[in-house]
Amino acid sequence: MFIRLILISLGVSADSFAVSIGKGLTVRKLEVRHHWLVGLWFGGFQALFPLIGYFAASLLEDYVTAVDHWIIMGLLGIIGINMIREAVFEPDEEEGSEQGEAGREETDSEETGSKAIAYKEDQPSTQAKEPFSWRNMLPLSIATSIDAFGVGASLALMDVNIWLAVLVIGTVTALASMLGLRIGNLFGARWCKPAQIAGGIILIAMGVQIFMEHLGILP
Repeated sequence: MFIRLILISLGVSADSFAVSIGKGLTVRKLEVRHHWLVGLWFGGFQALFPLIGYFAASLLEDYVTAVDHWIIMGLLGIIGINMIREAVFEPDEEEGSEQGEAGREETDSEETGSKAIAYKEDQPSTQAKEPFSWRNMLPLSIATSIDAFGVGASLALMDVNIWLAVLVIGTVTALASMLGLRIGNLFGARWCKPAQIAGGIILIAMGVQIFMEHLGILP
């Protein structure tokens, strides 16, 4: 069961990992506190939302016991498919940034130097001065943790110690977020989509495995 929790944790942490890579792209010089901030924000919310989902689903456990294996497979499958869909069909942020850079270079060559400088100076003003402030991190933490609510609901239908589960999920997400921040700062956004696809595949596989175990196909 602990191995299963690790795999589920890796799956749900994929979004936080990908967002952290994006964060790493926006910071020229990473500090130690930046790693702690992304770890605490993303890890904390990824631990909180499964806990909420678990207790919400526990209220309905008596009514869904007969079909719990279908619900578990459905929840994990939907979350996994959605993660893969977002990774495959959403526009690549790195490509967008490259196009933006190309546009700015063309502007530099066609317009006066003063206009180009003014344009570049305006760019940072569209972003928060502190990318790790609570105003930036709170909505990101909630957005990346919504899937974890569904995972928590599925855990309520399994024989799982929820306190151990949220500890594992929070810890794995925190470490994945710190790693993603570093990777984004060093190598760019090329690992965002592979991470999301891998996370989706893991969750789908876990749902299918649990379903087959319930049917007796797997021991």
